[in-house]
Amino acid sequence: MSRIAGIYATDCNHRVLLDQMLAGLGPRSGPESRHSLLGHAALGYAGKFPAMAGLGSFLAVFDGTISNADELPQSSNDAGRFLLLFERHGFEGALMRLCGDFAVALYDAREDTLWLGRDRAGIRPCYYASFEAGIAFASQPQALLRLPGVSRQINHKFAALFAGSHYRTFDHDPTRSPYEAVHQLPAAHLARIHNGRFEVRRWWELVEAPDFTQTGEELAERYRELFFKVVAERLRYARRPAFTLSGGMDSSSVLATAVRLSGAKQQAFSSVYEDPTFDETAEIATILDAAVERWHPVPIGQVDLFAIVRDMVAAHGEPVATATWLSHWLLCRQVADAGFETLFGGLGGDELNAGEYEYFFFHFADLRAAGRQAELDHEIAAWAHHHDHPVWRKNRQVAEEALSRLVDADRPGQCLADRRRIERYAHVLRPDCFDPLQFVPVLDGPFSSYLKNRTWQDIFRETAPCCLRAEDRHADAFSLINVNPFYDHRLMEFMFRIPGTLKIRDGVTKILLRRAMQGVLPEATRLRVKKTGWNAPAHIWFTGRQADDVRDLVNSSDFKATEYYDRKEVLRLLDEHCAIVESKRSIENHMMFFWQLLSLEIWLDSVQDF
Repeated sequence: MSRIAGIYATDCNHRVLLDQMLAGLGPRSGPESRHSLLGHAALGYAGKFPAMAGLGSFLAVFDGTISNADELPQSSNDAGRFLLLFERHGFEGALMRLCGDFAVALYDAREDTLWLGRDRAGIRPCYYASFEAGIAFASQPQALLRLPGVSRQINHKFAALFAGSHYRTFDHDPTRSPYEAVHQLPAAHLARIHNGRFEVRRWWELVEAPDFTQTGEELAERYRELFFKVVAERLRYARRPAFTLSGGMDSSSVLATAVRLSGAKQQAFSSVYEDPTFDETAEIATILDAAVERWHPVPIGQVDLFAIVRDMVAAHGEPVATATWLSHWLLCRQVADAGFETLFGGLGGDELNAGEYEYFFFHFADLRAAGRQAELDHEIAAWAHHHDHPVWRKNRQVAEEALSRLVDADRPGQCLADRRRIERYAHVLRPDCFDPLQFVPVLDGPFSSYLKNRTWQDIFRETAPCCLRAEDRHADAFSLINVNPFYDHRLMEFMFRIPGTLKIRDGVTKILLRRAMQGVLPEATRLRVKKTGWNAPAHIWFTGRQADDVRDLVNSSDFKATEYYDRKEVLRLLDEHCAIVESKRSIENHMMFFWQLLSLEIWLDSVQDF
């Protein structure tokens, strides 16, 4: 992977400043760093692979991979391909012809214009900032913070939400970053910088379209054909590929499809846990014989939590959203140590195929809005039958209560903010801190379906952004290329026209994917209903000695997050968490709160030392 950066300014030492920025992107990105000057711009990259090209009065840098390169004008690298497209079709026209994961910058010296563009799902990052002499952009905020006049002041609203709210709130504004002076180009947007004006606009979007009316069997065949095409394109350009593998449908489908396409079993890596709460070893075993040449289990038990989180925060340049990503960090390290260069995963499968547990509620809402009461009654009963849990109960009362909180029955498709989730830890924050009780997330509603709007929200404002960012940072840290076929825009456009009844039926999720994978996945994997979910045993990481370490940290005069937290209430929660875990009571613990606290504290300390 190669990271990119650039400067657009009329009066500065472009070369020196860009060297400083590129140093902020390495050395993790790779051994090579190059830049070029043209007109008022300097563009460059740091990484293992060439990511820059020039063509007459045009200069471009490209972070990512074009998966449909065979269909495009040929050049020595993707930056060159993009320049040829730009010459023929303009910047937006060039973007529209790309399939893949990318952030791209192009300077047009004829028009003295800098263009920035980001892929449709936001898989590759793009940040920008004003500095003393002009505008700069980079793949990561740390590079921009090296420029004169770019403040390292943190975004206090972001920090307060990170301290005391839910991870789904962290990316509610896709234009912001954790730093006040650094902005983010949202997914599927472009920017044009010319003559002192900075224009940002959307270049692609999912739009309301009628649901397909073909039979389930016909749509499953179309899904399988498209999914095979998307995976095949990415597999063709993958260098030494490996695959993440859980016990669920998504990563298994990517792996099994690659096996079918290549005619060869593949190597797979899985996080496995000593604690049985989230371990999926038994579920993973059902696909090993059919698809895996060599399985690499990555055992994770008690970990050196503080040390690992410090390493992760250094790579992220910001706090890390959830504890799950510690497991992924350790897995990526093993993948790199084993000599692999590309890591395929199943991110996006839950969103496109209605795999998140809470998606049931929005499917229920769609059934009710359509007057399909008998189906609704059946689905609630089937949901309760398959998915009831001693902590997270599933029954009619729970379903009705959730519907009353999460959807507006008077406005078809309009989802509501989950105030309970947003405000759960608001009482732990200091009164003079930003109040999550006053936080109102943007809830986009481009569709008439509750389920589709909830999915849109997750892809562009809630679950996906922090996950894609974490995968990107981890891949960069270990010189890997991460690949997520489900986030191909053709799959997104297709799945947003699939009716909810082909995503959830009889209390089972991912109906169409299950049908599409018939004959591809082993039946035990394809038909599994129970979902463990990708998680990590953080509940035990915040007990015993490491709970004492957290307690000492919070009591310390060096506790950087003291401006956000009520220390007394934090310590009470820590005692409560330890008591819950040690007693093995079936009630929800506070592991995610303490993960956020530790991650935030380490980041605040690192910003101070920057």
